[in-house]
Amino acid sequence: MSKTTFSLAFLLILSCTTVLVRSQAIIPSRYDGFVYRKHAASTATVMIEAFYDPVCPDSRDSWAPLKQAVDHYGPRVVSLIVHTFPLPYHDNAFMTSRALHIVNELNASATYHLLDAFFKHQEQFYNAQTLNMSRETVLNHVIGFASSTLGNSLKSAITSGFKDLKTGTRTRVSFKYGCSRGVYGTPFFFVNGFLLPVSDDAIDYDGWRKIIDPLATKQDTLLQTSSDCKIVFSCLS
Repeated sequence: MSKTTFSLAFLLILSCTTVLVRSQAIIPSRYDGFVYRKHAASTATVMIEAFYDPVCPDSRDSWAPLKQAVDHYGPRVVSLIVHTFPLPYHDNAFMTSRALHIVNELNASATYHLLDAFFKHQEQFYNAQTLNMSRETVLNHVIGFASSTLGNSLKSAITSGFKDLKTGTRTRVSFKYGCSRGVYGTPFFFVNGFLLPVSDDAIDYDGWRKIIDPLATKQDTLLQTSSDCKIVFSCLS
């Protein structure tokens, strides 16, 4: 191998190594996502993770039946964490996702209220509706929408949140986390850490019941077995 060839090969390896190091995701200080109803997510429950884009129609359509199913079982049986995954072909996905991260820092109990509102009125943030608006105008619209939804007393804090680089980083980390899990669209669901294959049609309430019921039954069996073992051990002591 000539010196020239060796030098070029060395530079190529060095460049690839640099790209790999730079592309590594930032490890956040806490697990990514918004915990539903502020109930601590637990591995003792059936844990569902949903990846959503606030302005994605498919995300919107899948949300109501998932929420209904989670509410049916309650926090002792099912945990839910929602991660934002702003799709690049939805012009305002990152901005609305960032609004959710900002609100979650201000008042975690309001995060899902804002997500509900984004889903209900998401046509306001579609590409076509904001095509002729400047980025600043769209940003002001997002801030105004979030403020009117949650209370105008939060407007100043939400505005400041968009000026804070940390909220942009959190939103990027959430997206990178989804990429690290193989997410490439929305909605994407994981149940107990495993990808849930979904068709083009959103899973309805009965579909979620069919998924969760067997897992909840197994969960009850394991808890009962553990309880019986403790009783036997106590009798033998």
